[in-house]
Amino acid sequence: MSDALRRRTEAIAMSTLVAPAARDRLRIAIQKSGRLSDPSRALLMAAGLSWRESRDRLFCFGETLPIDLLLVRDDDIPGLLDSGVCDLGVVGRNVLAEKGLTRWRELRALGFGGCRLAVAIPEGDVWRDATQLRGMRIATSYPAVLRTWLRDQDIDADIVVLSGSVEIAPGLGQADAICDLVSTGATLAANQLKPVVTVLQSEAVLAAPRTACTGARGELVTTLLQRIDGVIRQRESRLLLCRAKAAALPELLRLLVDAESPSLMRLDGDDGFAVQALCRGDLGWQRLEELKRAGAHGLMVLPIERMLA
Repeated sequence: MSDALRRRTEAIAMSTLVAPAARDRLRIAIQKSGRLSDPSRALLMAAGLSWRESRDRLFCFGETLPIDLLLVRDDDIPGLLDSGVCDLGVVGRNVLAEKGLTRWRELRALGFGGCRLAVAIPEGDVWRDATQLRGMRIATSYPAVLRTWLRDQDIDADIVVLSGSVEIAPGLGQADAICDLVSTGATLAANQLKPVVTVLQSEAVLAAPRTACTGARGELVTTLLQRIDGVIRQRESRLLLCRAKAAALPELLRLLVDAESPSLMRLDGDDGFAVQALCRGDLGWQRLEELKRAGAHGLMVLPIERMLA
């Protein structure tokens, strides 16, 4: 963490808004800007949190729950967890891995910000396997992760550490290959590079120090995790409603193998049943048509607004 950021966060922690004495409040660090910023806020808002934002837009005071946000650069989040300024952080797994995963733990994978740290080589080069990286110069902004991976693969290569614009290193003659984050692959393609092997799968995670919070803050962490689990389950779930004759139920239940114990209610006046199923898989047109052919009718798919186990 930079000295300027440390001074700033210490000043925030000492302010009356978030006084250290008020340790019944939970502090979460998230990206101030960047690709994880908006999804992080959206997730926490879906979990029922709201805030009053400070004038400098670096701190958000929790109103619905005593959970506050600190808005920072993602690279600074591990340091804020280390220093105890924050209790939790939403950060890319790649950042945690580079700073040292032994010092923090992932409480939850959050399902957004997906990417991979991959080795890429010039498009014209033929790729066989990782052994051909031996003796190469590999440019990266993730030297610790790359060094560990190379050691695990028993590969001796030279690591060229760059802070940015890693993809241009081969074209400038600085490196023979690169190791960088890949999302769509468009940046690599624009620089005549191709990804050949994945070093780390990454996404946004909720991270915490190895030492768990206790007391009131520990209870807040438990509540927050329950709500986040509900949001993630809700995001991946749909409620299916339909009707079917008794003879069609075995085939329908076979097609609903991903559903949580479908509920069956006998309808008055015939041998039909109302079927209600919480499904986690795809419920697109093709699957609905399969269910209809199996004997379901009156099919409806409803979104889930909230879930709590």
